[in-house]
Formats: sequence, structure tokens, C-alpha cells
Amino acid sequence: MDTSHIQTNLYGELREQPLPYAVYGEAYIDANSRKQMDNAMRLPVTVAGALMPDAHVGYGLPIGGVLATENAVIPYAVGVDIACRMRLSIFPESAIMIGQQKGRFEKVLREQTRFGAGVEWKPPMDDEVMDDPDWEAHGLLRALKDKAHKQLGTSGSGNHFVEWGEVEVLAANSPLGLKPGKYLGLLSHSGSRGFGARVCEHFSAIAKHMHPELKQAGGDLSHLGWLPLNTSPGQEYWLAMNLAGRYAAANHRVIHHNAAKAAGLKPAAVVENHHNFAWKEWVADTSAQDGRREVVVHRKGATPAGAEVLGIIPGSMGDVGYVVSGRGQADALSSASHGAGRLMSRTQATKSITKTMRDEYLRERGIILLGGGLDEAPQVYKNINEVINAQSDLVDILARFSPKVVMMTNDPRDI
Repeated sequence: MDTSHIQTNLYGELREQPLPYAVYGEAYIDANSRKQMDNAMRLPVTVAGALMPDAHVGYGLPIGGVLATENAVIPYAVGVDIACRMRLSIFPESAIMIGQQKGRFEKVLREQTRFGAGVEWKPPMDDEVMDDPDWEAHGLLRALKDKAHKQLGTSGSGNHFVEWGEVEVLAANSPLGLKPGKYLGLLSHSGSRGFGARVCEHFSAIAKHMHPELKQAGGDLSHLGWLPLNTSPGQEYWLAMNLAGRYAAANHRVIHHNAAKAAGLKPAAVVENHHNFAWKEWVADTSAQDGRREVVVHRKGATPAGAEVLGIIPGSMGDVGYVVSGRGQADALSSASHGAGRLMSRTQATKSITKTMRDEYLRERGIILLGGGLDEAPQVYKNINEVINAQSDLVDILARFSPKVVMMTNDPRDI
């Protein structure tokens, strides 16, 4: 993707027409998500973008949206749950163990995980991330450190989960270091908890205040307010976002360590990645001396998929997910989907899906659900295999994960 023709202005006017961008799985993306992406592509700081096949409406930028900007970061284009993350531990044991010892694996999830808005461990869990000097970088982080410590090793509500399942390694000579075959796996999805949400709330308010012209333009453009990276708010947000990334990684590290220890297991391989984040990356620019240009790539509900970069694309509580290797597709800004993507809102889900419908779906697939609201029923999601097929140019499939025992919250709130 050559961006040499793109001109940006940190305080300029909205473009009359959106910049062109690649769309993957267009047949699966609703009109409102396209409208949100079009709005983002009108920003004067925007350089490039792409829309993934799991896209659905979010705040400002659609979930599944990838947006590259110059010298600017957009808090809502990162998202509320900063650095929301996937982690998969693969154990050498067979997943047959789950069926043979259901009580053992259910007990681990019930005792070693905590779910829901505001949930904490008492006493708090420990990890080296809590000694990170960046907690002292500014007042907001100092104020949030205690809350973050108490929530370390917990999961949010909404679509967050921890689940035992079967990992089928498909590729020979896989970078996973495992032979083709079926293994026991532990998969988790969670982020930076209340800490990340408060960071987003704080800096989004500043970004909105800096760009009143976006509110005047109407729609939800005000959610696309940006922070120039050469300003104090921009630098403070960037530091807080990166700390949230390290915290989210530690969150999963604690969950997996505790669950594996309680189950008496040691992983043979681990794969992890996060989304809802912004990275400084390089894109092609023929006008630059070295032929490239540094941009800020926001992936809101999108998986990094640079060449040979490993990632996890889950389905739903009742459907398979995939371990993938990225192809580094330039038009997609080296990205892929972060899941199947919602077909309906949480409100629509609770009105449309009954407990009987959800439970029958899970029973047919031999899946045990511990918690989990109707707003996360499998029927509210797009078909994961169609979504995967729509991005065959973006990733190669290395392994398939089939959930068996799923732990979620009954709390319908998102954080």
C-alpha cells in the first residue's frame, strides 16, 4: 500500500470524501459499520484503513476496523478494553481427559477464575507487572494502580471467557513446535479490565474537547477525536496504553499459570496476541527517502497478522476457533479479524434467543457451559468458517480449537 499521495493535517478539516480502503468479507458487513469506517477515513490525520469480515458497530471506529494515522492516536479507535487479548496454552496431554474427568476441569475453572464487572481477587494476585515504573508516570496511573492490582488475574463480562478444549494441530513443521495431532488446550479472552476502561474514558474526554469540530459534524464523529503524539495528552495516553498492554498480558499469564498448576499440567506451547491497541508501524511511501512512512496503526477488534506472526481467531462459546499465521497483506495493514463478529446487539440477542435454543446448540456439540448469558449465545455470532474463508489472503491456518468446557459471566455488562 503506497501512501505517498496522502496528505494529513493534525488540525485540518474533515475530507469531503473518505479515502479508499480494503474490505474483506463485504457480504458479512452491515451498512452502519461501513458508515463508521467511512467517517474514520475522512479524518485529516488518516493515512489508510481496512475493514475485517467480523466487523460490527462500535464507538467511533467499528469493531473489526483497522486505521492508520500520522502522528496521532485515537482513544476510541483503540477501544474501551485496551489491549484485550487472547492466550492459548497447548498441553502435551490428550483432550480426551476432559471427557474422562469433567469434574476436575470444571473445578479448575470455578476455583481459579473470576468473572464480571468490578470483580477482584482477595488477596490480590502478584506479577512483576505491578512493579513496572510506569505506574508512577502520571497521576491517573498512580490512582488506578491499586484497582488494577486487585483485578489482576480476573476476566470481564461480555464476550470474555476461559475454556478448556481440544487443539488440533493441522500443519506439519508448524511454528508451534508440535506434530500434527490433537492436544489439550486452555484458551482465554480478556483485557485490561477497569484500569483500561478508565484510561480510555479519561483520554477520550480530552480528545473530544480538543476537536469540537467533530461534534459539530454530527453522527458519532466526536468519538474519533485524536491526540497528537507530540502533545502531553498524546504522550501520556501512549504510555498508559502500552502499560495496559503489559498488564493485559500479565492478566492472562496469571490465569493460565493458576489453572495449569491446579490441573497439574505444564504447557508445551503458548500462543498469544492482543487487539484493541495501536502500534507504530511502517507503510510504503515512494515519496520518502527510504521508501516508507511511519504511521500509527489502530486495530480495534482486529488481530495483528504480519508475515509469520501467530494469532488466535476464536469463534463463539459453541464454535471452533483458529490458530493462524499472518501473511503480512499490505492492503489489510497486516491485520485479520479477531473473531467471528456479532450478528446482533446484546439487546436483540436477549429478545431473540431463548435458553433452550442456546443450550440445545451446545448440547449437540458436547459443550459444557459454566455461566454465560444469552447475549453471548452462539446464534448471535457470524459463521466463523465463512469469516475465516473471507480472509484467506490474510492468514494461514495452523490449528483448530474446539471448546469443551466454557467459563463466562452471567453479567451482561461489557467491562
